[in-house]
Amino acid sequence: MTTRISKLFGMDIYQTDATYRGKVHDLIVNIEQGVIETITTQPLKVNSKLEAKKIITEHSIPYNKVISADDIILINAGNVPVKNNIKKMPAEEESDTGKSKDAHIRKKYIGYKSKYARK
Repeated sequence: MTTRISKLFGMDIYQTDATYRGKVHDLIVNIEQGVIETITTQPLKVNSKLEAKKIITEHSIPYNKVISADDIILINAGNVPVKNNIKKMPAEEESDTGKSKDAHIRKKYIGYKSKYARK
């Protein structure tokens, strides 16, 4: 999922159980990794670290809970299964019964072009 960060500001945030969580006020971005870390539902214009910590702990949502960001931001309320993004090692792929034969066939025919394919 890709979208401009500027489009996220002011969006409504809903959970998958139809609970309204607020509007996006600020985003905390990890510049080194190039990812959004946290969405806050309160502005981070504060005078002390204590106030900032309170906003981050009480009025923020980790961005890894975001399922979709289109007209609204939809976050997982815990009732939707999350895809497991852990990549398997090649040795683990071969140990899966039934899948290794299919994987071998797909590898064998990668790059195969039909005589009917457009050039």
